[in-house]
Amino acid sequence: MDTSLSATGLASSEGWCRVIGYVDKKHPITKLPHLVRLAEMRRVLVEVTETIGRPDLAVMELPALSRAGGGAHERGWLWWRVYEHLADIGVPVGLMAPNLRIHYATGKGTGQKTAVVDAVARRWPDWQTGGEDNAVDAVVLMAAGRDWLLSPVGDVPKAHRTAVEKAVWPE
Repeated sequence: MDTSLSATGLASSEGWCRVIGYVDKKHPITKLPHLVRLAEMRRVLVEVTETIGRPDLAVMELPALSRAGGGAHERGWLWWRVYEHLADIGVPVGLMAPNLRIHYATGKGTGQKTAVVDAVARRWPDWQTGGEDNAVDAVVLMAAGRDWLLSPVGDVPKAHRTAVEKAVWPE
């Protein structure tokens, strides 16, 4: 999963992907009064955790700490709350940095979002992302997790698979 208050990307090895989040563009979540903001953040959290269910393994993208802009505090809250939920219910969690996610998809540690979208459409076409980059990112994370479990989704070049070796995996 790629956590975000406005568009958390989720993908399952069962073949589905979904994007969940706060979508009122006229009233950004970071501009809401604090009690309303907290209520909306909790709503997103509940929807994400209910959709996740109880997988055998969850793979979360690590926060992009260098990312500037509003909402960093709120994004961090969501990431930690999802992680906490998974830990509390005993779901093992793998952690993958954004550059490793890109590397797994494209073979390079940097690149445009369109390159990742194209790679997912070619390599994992069964997951219908509609080109939505948060869903695309979630598919890559799911596929990396399957690869780590030694059950890859399709053929992934060896150069791409080095990203899996560098990610943080549960014991």
